[in-house]
Amino acid sequence: MADDVLGRGLQRIQREVDACFDQLLPIPADARAPLIEAMRYAAIDGGKRVRPMLLVTVAEMYGASRDAAVRAGCAIEAIHVYSLIHDDLPCMDDDDMRRGKPTLHRHYDEATAVLAGDSLHALAFEILGGDLVSADPFIRIELVRALATASGHDGMAGGQMMDLAAEKQKFDLPGVTRLQQLKTGALLGAAVEMGAILAKVPEESRGHLRNYARDIGVAFQIADDLLDEEGDEELAGKALRKDADAGKATFVSLMGVDGARAQAHALSEQAIGHLSGHGEEADLLRALAHFIVERDR
Repeated sequence: MADDVLGRGLQRIQREVDACFDQLLPIPADARAPLIEAMRYAAIDGGKRVRPMLLVTVAEMYGASRDAAVRAGCAIEAIHVYSLIHDDLPCMDDDDMRRGKPTLHRHYDEATAVLAGDSLHALAFEILGGDLVSADPFIRIELVRALATASGHDGMAGGQMMDLAAEKQKFDLPGVTRLQQLKTGALLGAAVEMGAILAKVPEESRGHLRNYARDIGVAFQIADDLLDEEGDEELAGKALRKDADAGKATFVSLMGVDGARAQAHALSEQAIGHLSGHGEEADLLRALAHFIVERDR
């Protein structure tokens, strides 16, 4: 039953996010067309949409509009997609495949990839600044601040810098945990936080949601490390085992496969425990916590 609920929920948010990006990114009849086509190539018809789903689920739990939440979810997905475009570039991870198709710089070129990533970054804040997300300017400001903080040097980009350093510097388990709390966990945490902001949940009442997001963020990355070690490249839609080849410390290299898997499941159960004050309205979040550690891609 939980799998059915989650499957339907993921399919629904995937359709909604694709439709939103389609509406936001019409192709102009001028020389910008290849840029918009590249943005659409990266943003539409791909990805699990975990971050928008987290945002929408939390927002709806507290009575916020789904339409507004989906739009805010597109903002956080735009940041996520831009990060993947840039992460795949030759100056970063130099990847050829993403989501089962050629990476954007391979399909187009590096300059277009840089500009598409920059433009998706800008689009995220353009979305959050509009009154279709909220008529309340204070809510819009809080949403912008939450996403900006999670995206920059104190969030995802800071984690990416640590990840680059990991090719030369050997991190211990606390170091890897900190790296991944920023690189992967920051946007997952922002999704939950932004859902609460949109629904006007008082800051002092968000602690259990933040704890849930923290635990699934680490569990998500441990699952990624396990997939990188044991996964199927065709299912994953990208190259695997690159971290091991680069000599990077990961949860798997530091804890072993069995230890990492046990820790991921423990974090998933701990995340679910933070939702004990909620009823069936949080079932999707519970199912998502299980999905994160059991997925095959």
